[in-house]
Amino acid sequence: MSFELINTVNQAQKKSNVVDVHSGDTVRVHQKIKEGAKERIQIFEGVVVRTDRKNSHTSRITVRKIASGVGVEKGFMIHSPLVEKIEVVRRSKVRRNFLSYLRKRSGKSARLKNQNFDRESINDVRDLEAEAEEHRLKEQAKIDAAEKQAAKDKEEAKLTALQAEVEARHTKS
Repeated sequence: MSFELINTVNQAQKKSNVVDVHSGDTVRVHQKIKEGAKERIQIFEGVVVRTDRKNSHTSRITVRKIASGVGVEKGFMIHSPLVEKIEVVRRSKVRRNFLSYLRKRSGKSARLKNQNFDRESINDVRDLEAEAEEHRLKEQAKIDAAEKQAAKDKEEAKLTALQAEVEARHTKS
């Protein structure tokens, strides 16, 4: 009974559509970052070094990129609500799942052989909930900006009225 309950919760957390990512693919991962009360989307682009548990709700990929001459690896849970979308930029021919040998290489020796693929059909994964969430965040940001501007205008009008009152008092004296 409890295993079935856990399984149903896990299946509910799974995204309905995800991109089929392989080791050796160059991907662009759009991730939600929360800083205080603000949310933004950060893009991490690099080579998929490893894929784990593809059919599970805990499926993950490890992406490696070189930033300022230093290799950076970051793991992403594919079904995480923080991962907005994953785009495959390039597909390469590799014969392994775990490309640990790329860590020791740099420059030309770290290059992977390209494979031709249909980029549009692979990346055509529409998650309507994620798009609705993104639209909601944009609308909320517009509303917040409008409220902030209205408060600023109200304060400006108050200061202008106060200034006019002070000027009126000075002209009477």
